[in-house]
Amino acid sequence: MRFIQTVLRGIGQVMFQNNIYSGTLFLGGIFYNSWLLGLAALLGTIVSTISAQILRYPKEDIQNGLYGFNGALTGIAVLCFFEVNLITILAMVAGASLSTLAMNWLKRIIPPFTAPFVMVTWVVIYSLLFIFKLPLLSSSEPTGNVINILAASSNSFGQVMLQENIITGLFFLLAILVNNRLMAIYAVYAAVLGSLAGWLFSEPFPTVNAGLMGYNAILCAIALTGKSWRDFLWITTAIILSTLLNIGLGMTGLITLTAPFVLVTWVIWNLKQFFLAEKRLA
Repeated sequence: MRFIQTVLRGIGQVMFQNNIYSGTLFLGGIFYNSWLLGLAALLGTIVSTISAQILRYPKEDIQNGLYGFNGALTGIAVLCFFEVNLITILAMVAGASLSTLAMNWLKRIIPPFTAPFVMVTWVVIYSLLFIFKLPLLSSSEPTGNVINILAASSNSFGQVMLQENIITGLFFLLAILVNNRLMAIYAVYAAVLGSLAGWLFSEPFPTVNAGLMGYNAILCAIALTGKSWRDFLWITTAIILSTLLNIGLGMTGLITLTAPFVLVTWVIWNLKQFFLAEKRLA
């Protein structure tokens, strides 16, 4: 039972929710959209968690799911971009294990967030593409010539775990709400503002409606949540910057994943630490 709770906390930690009910709702949302990706999330979380146990990383961190969420995202990503076969399953297992090593290394330097997932998944994806010559799954082209802010916002929640499904997005929002209302409020704000920012920066309507302009913004807002007006300003800045970076990285052809969130939040986090230190010295 304790291991099951650890796995659920790991899935919950994808959006910083150390809560088994949040993890259950996240997992339910994934399964609602795709049973295959739901299994991938479970496998990735289990492998990365067991890897941390074998390596004897801090027990409390493991139980809090801190070594599970990057593995969950890695597992989902592999089967989101490639067909299921022996090579991709082995890649999932290897990627989830590597994400645990990357997590342990990065946490000594800076808040890792989802950086282990991004780094490992880039290596896995491009290895499968260029070494193993596996083709990417074809995706249906989104349609629409008008912005739908409700669909865009809900899909933004889903896209945090690579799920384009409005109902799944609502599952994810509820998962945050049951654990932290303020985070849920900021997440909705980020989903709306990030989507509108993408539209204002001339991203195609289908891209915005698919939630691809809001998911990094949501993660930024949750990671930086606070009760002061300064926090609101930091979050708003992070939302705009992450959207711009998402667009910029996308123009290079790179699969952006959650890299915009990680890079922008690192910058904001360090700026906050700098100003806090200046304030103490004043």
